[in-house]
Amino acid sequence: MMTENSAGPPPITRVTQIKETCIYAVDLDMMRDFYAGKLGLEVISFVPGKHIFFRAGSSVLLCFNPEDSGKKASPPAHYANGKYHFAFEVRQEDYQWQKSEVTKQGIAITDEVTWKGGQKSFYFEDPAGNVLEVVPEGIW
Repeated sequence: MMTENSAGPPPITRVTQIKETCIYAVDLDMMRDFYAGKLGLEVISFVPGKHIFFRAGSSVLLCFNPEDSGKKASPPAHYANGKYHFAFEVRQEDYQWQKSEVTKQGIAITDEVTWKGGQKSFYFEDPAGNVLEVVPEGIW
């Protein structure tokens, strides 16, 4: 356990990125149509009824069917429901282009926020109701 008097940073501060993010949806074909078809993410694994995984830059977006993943022993069972949130980072110069591409795909932008320092991010939802955000590099 770290205390204020402990030497050095806690080990978790050595993490360089979140390598994967996990969301859940029963209709994996619908998720494939959205993330690969509309957003252009590469499908790296698809097992009907079980999971679909997408490459998102140097990270991976995992989408599991909670009805299947909640029953597993290995890897450990995991499942959830509700609205999840995650953010895709884009280059500063690609932010406006990415925003226009999302709307060209018929995806409604639900909000755009201007943060301290003047940078913006925008939000939209996937077919399962998850909240996606697009942020420019260096926003935090």
